[in-house]
Amino acid sequence: MLRFLLNVLWFVLGGFVMGLGWWLAGLVAAITIVGIPWARACFVIGNFSFWPFGYEAVSRRELTGHMDFGTGPLGLVGNIVWFLVAGWWLAIGHLSSAVACFVTIIGIPFGIQHIKLALIALAPIGMQVVPTHR
Repeated sequence: MLRFLLNVLWFVLGGFVMGLGWWLAGLVAAITIVGIPWARACFVIGNFSFWPFGYEAVSRRELTGHMDFGTGPLGLVGNIVWFLVAGWWLAIGHLSSAVACFVTIIGIPFGIQHIKLALIALAPIGMQVVPTHR
């Protein structure tokens, strides 16, 4: 129940805007056709950005124990391109939202989620969102 309440508060108090930012980046990437791998990552992380409590993003390599396109050298190149094109501004959005959340004691859990999402924004290729086991 607490997770649901935190997700609703998150969505209303800024998660909706950041999720739309991820989806907008995904739409722009999808329009280019070449950016479809980045678009997929944007939509997955965008959904995570809408409802982050109870989920975490982990590397597929850690999750499966195998390397794939997103966790190997092509994923590294993809993340570098991503960072230069869109990752930095999504990270800045999450970091500025985190600072605003940290102003109040009640906002600290939200600020922590924004920091996690800012780190993911820097290199989302090869990440998978999974439920938290708590």
